[in-house]
Amino acid sequence: MTAYRAGLVVALVVLAGCGGLVGDDAGPTAPGTAGSLPTETTRVSVTAVVDGDTVRVEYRNGTRDTVRLVGVDTPEVRAENDPAEFEGVPDTAAGADCLRGAGTNASNYAKDRLLGRTVGIATDPNLDRRGYYDRLLAYVVVDDRLFNYQLVASGRARVYDSDFSRRASFTEAETGAREARRGLWRCVDPDAADWETPTATTSLSGLALVEVHEDAAGNDNENLNGEYLVFANRGDGDLNLTGWTVTDAAGRAYSFRNYSLAPGERVTLYTGSGTDNRTARYWGASGAVWNNDGDTVTVRTSGGDVALRRAY
Repeated sequence: MTAYRAGLVVALVVLAGCGGLVGDDAGPTAPGTAGSLPTETTRVSVTAVVDGDTVRVEYRNGTRDTVRLVGVDTPEVRAENDPAEFEGVPDTAAGADCLRGAGTNASNYAKDRLLGRTVGIATDPNLDRRGYYDRLLAYVVVDDRLFNYQLVASGRARVYDSDFSRRASFTEAETGAREARRGLWRCVDPDAADWETPTATTSLSGLALVEVHEDAAGNDNENLNGEYLVFANRGDGDLNLTGWTVTDAAGRAYSFRNYSLAPGERVTLYTGSGTDNRTARYWGASGAVWNNDGDTVTVRTSGGDVALRRAY
């Protein structure tokens, strides 16, 4: 048996031993996802991000694999982009160059959200398990959200032309992102696109703002927990956030109470109401806070010093 076949057999055994990878829609609904999550996932560690839609993972027994994310296609970083694949982007050198910048942005986003983390993966019932180059075709679930869908909703990917089961919701998310000119869809006017703003902003304290999800599904004021910020501690020690405030440009403020982040931990600050826990905090606002057409996130320490500021 060749080394390649032996590795493939091991990988298949691993998947079978983990209860299989499934992609049905019977799981719980989570904010920022395409409806429900897969009912079962296999836990893996993300060891490398190839680009926005391809990652390398390691199973618990040490077996490794390459995952191609189902239903999405981010612009190429190492190859030429064909603007004709992205509706409305001009088929010009400027359009292709702009898409390369969007591809880098998507890759950085994937690194911020996935690299070095343990995530869940699940295949789609309508598709073969493997695609080109023998890559596993899968959804990635991280922080109780479908990362594939987040790529499309934030404008970092287009919907890939295939018969995957969640295509309708992904297509709706793509339409919203395209109409709002989010992410790669700014390349419709390539001269106006700016990819210099980093995906994540990290302060000297180690606090990083790794995601701004300002545009909730539907009416923002009726879906307050569809609007949120994600912070991470990228420092080497615990970060005590007690008394730290988060404000928007209009001065509306949220204050952390009796809370700290360990190195590598993340917390999502939802605009609406809920029960606070280690990974989620709730603003309790009566209406939407973050403007869809741009705003500024400012974090101040308990002493009033600016720890982090990011405009989007």
